[in-house]
Amino acid sequence: MTAEDLTALAEHLETTRITGEVATAREVNLAHITGFLDGNEHLEFGVDLTREWSWDEVFDLMVTRCGIVADRSHVEGQDTIGTDLCLRALNRYRERFRQAVEAGDAILFATGHPAGLFPIYQHMADAARQGGASVIGIEEGMAFDGGDIRQINDVVMFQQYGSLAHTHFPHPMRLVLEQLSARDSRPDFVVADHGWAGAAASAGIPTIGIADCNDPGLFVSEAQGALEVCVPMDDNVVPHHYSKVTNYIVDGPLPSNDVGL
Repeated sequence: MTAEDLTALAEHLETTRITGEVATAREVNLAHITGFLDGNEHLEFGVDLTREWSWDEVFDLMVTRCGIVADRSHVEGQDTIGTDLCLRALNRYRERFRQAVEAGDAILFATGHPAGLFPIYQHMADAARQGGASVIGIEEGMAFDGGDIRQINDVVMFQQYGSLAHTHFPHPMRLVLEQLSARDSRPDFVVADHGWAGAAASAGIPTIGIADCNDPGLFVSEAQGALEVCVPMDDNVVPHHYSKVTNYIVDGPLPSNDVGL
């Protein structure tokens, strides 16, 4: 990918608000830092803390790894995700994914955002299989929270009341890993987000993930060395806006580490 291609991708990310001035409000981002540190069940993402983190430390982490506004006096209104930070992380994400594919790993794909990120993982699963890796299948129907766990087009998700549901909970991934361990088919590699990614990384499985600016847990997991890569980007724009991101991950040769980034 040329420098011009990367510039075009950066412009696309900002035009579609995957990065830059994103939809999530500043006050939500700040509240979620507090909620994560308080162990809120929707925000802790199954991340095992290896040390105590202060609010200021997590805030600074979100500035440096996600690109939220650094001004502490900015407490409401617009917030941001750094486009350059996204591209740098996305480069590491695609490289790590391709390493797993080239190694012939058994890969598990899962999402807590079926209305947004599902298409990315579906195409990644296709690419993984074409590249010689295997895609792990689960036995569907494990009950959770009034619904159950399904796998559609290779991607594991949570279903509730007849619809695929948004979930931050880590418990579905723990149920899946228990089932796979009982079958002696624990994944070599996981591609996921939210509690699916946090729980897999905390279980010691090599995992890469995507996180929005209101998801501090996965950035903390990455900083602690559990999650291997955390890509900062809005995780619920209109799905077709992610097509250029997906193409970047699965198509073409890997760029050198410093090309345009």
